Amino acid sequence: MKAMILAAGRGERMRPLTDTVPKPLLPVAGQPLITHHLAALADAGITEVVINHAHLGEQIEAALGDGRRFGITIRYSPEPTGALETGGGIFQALPLLGTAPFVVVNGDVWCDYPLARLPRRPDGLIHLVLVPNPVHHPEGDFSLVAGRVRPRADGGLTYSGLGVFDPALFAGCRPGRFPLGPLLQKAVADGRVSGEQWSGRWVDVGTPDRLQALEQALGRAAD
Repeated sequence: MKAMILAAGRGERMRPLTDTVPKPLLPVAGQPLITHHLAALADAGITEVVINHAHLGEQIEAALGDGRRFGITIRYSPEPTGALETGGGIFQALPLLGTAPFVVVNGDVWCDYPLARLPRRPDGLIHLVLVPNPVHHPEGDFSLVAGRVRPRADGGLTYSGLGVFDPALFAGCRPGRFPLGPLLQKAVADGRVSGEQWSGRWVDVGTPDRLQALEQALGRAAD
């Protein structure tokens, strides 16, 4: 099974930190955020990883290399200035990912979900890991009913940025810049998305304040 780490975002909300360093390389607990994902994937036995990048992407390739020191193999999917958004980025990388379902990990989250729990094939087109709504996203994204992801109802849950995707999700898509959200929403509306809730630690590392809070929380856990 292969995995893709989404690492092409500009990180506007993280400025000025991301003016000179791409967001996936910002340090968390003494090491770049993206290396936490690489370690988790390797622990789960997933050793073929594709990483897309755009803003300062050469720094990501220089920092991670071919992945050998992490016990994995990394291939890169460079994107043009401005990136391709999440949907376009995954679509461009499909030739590297192959025809089997693959894991997708948002590069700007931190989570202690054990990736080995993910199904090797979704029951449908996608399997999503959902989490309780964070303070900055109280409305949530979807609902979860008996292991099926449904359109959002009152309360709802938030998509964690972790999932398993069947390449068939992108059938009919064209190369270029497009978001993933509409594809997810349609698959959910069609009843083709399974899911689960994770109530462990999860952080959307989207702002300097959240990055600092995560650093403090991990520091306390290590004491």
